[in-house]
Amino acid sequence: MTLHAITVLGHDRPGIIAETTDKLAGLGLNLEDSTMTLLRGHFAMMLICEGAAVDSEIEAALAPLTADGSLTVTVREVPAEQATTADGSSWILSVHGGDRPGIVSAVVAVIAGVGGNITDLTTRLAGDLYLLVAEVDLPPGADVDAVERDLAAVAADLGVGVTLRAAETDEL
Repeated sequence: MTLHAITVLGHDRPGIIAETTDKLAGLGLNLEDSTMTLLRGHFAMMLICEGAAVDSEIEAALAPLTADGSLTVTVREVPAEQATTADGSSWILSVHGGDRPGIVSAVVAVIAGVGGNITDLTTRLAGDLYLLVAEVDLPPGADVDAVERDLAAVAADLGVGVTLRAAETDEL
């Protein structure tokens, strides 16, 4: 079996998810991981599917989605990777405040600087209010107090608020 990374991007309209997943199921592809959202009115979906179909078959099956030019679809085979288990600790990072360039890069640099991994990140802009929520895995032995101090310093420089709290242990 082969893994495929599939993206669907473009103008939002009802039925995109239903049409896409119907075509994939018709090819016998199993939807393993996905994320779907609206970004400023534009639909964005990323899927990892497993199955025997080849990229060209998937592209042909999804071609009707792109016929009117409002959506683009990409398909590429990706190598299977072992799912890693976090030996460290899981956290939820929240940032909120006035919008300005550099918020994401400054905040995530603190996490990267201690060897942390961001496993999910969402941002939203509502008027002038900017919100970032991220799931973060910190490595074993990470000094959480120091990470919180560094995040607070970055937040103060940016004029935003920041919180780091332990993630719930219940998985999806």
